[in-house]
Amino acid sequence: MRSLTIVVLALSLISQVGSAQPDAPSPPPLPSVELPKELDRVLRDYEREWQARSPGGLAALFVEDGFVLQGGRLPVRGRAAITEAYQRSAGGPLALRALAYATADTVGYIIGGYSSTPGAPDIGKFILALRRERGGAWRIAADMDNGNSRR
Repeated sequence: MRSLTIVVLALSLISQVGSAQPDAPSPPPLPSVELPKELDRVLRDYEREWQARSPGGLAALFVEDGFVLQGGRLPVRGRAAITEAYQRSAGGPLALRALAYATADTVGYIIGGYSSTPGAPDIGKFILALRRERGGAWRIAADMDNGNSRR
């Protein structure tokens, strides 16, 4: 029994020593990419409506059956539900930057980071799934975001 206690204590000490190591340094931030004008407009319109605390204006950037997928909340679908979801969160300074994007005919995406001011370190990241009518303006089909802080 005594040797079992010693083994358990030794394992406990080893696990504590391993967890006491400092965190590995964070990798450098990914560089921004320049978006085509019609995609950049989506980000700039989103920033403008967010800063204006305009849930209806934000919802209008989405396709009629679009989704908002916020961290810690259930998904919402449709402009009415999106407007309601943004009633609880829209507002304040926001700067969006693109890390990657792609489009093909009537679908596309933007992957990016966000902060409170342009050039500041990202406090979160997002994926916008995009859709448009052939030749029409890009609208958001789904917006998924989450913060960068560990909880």
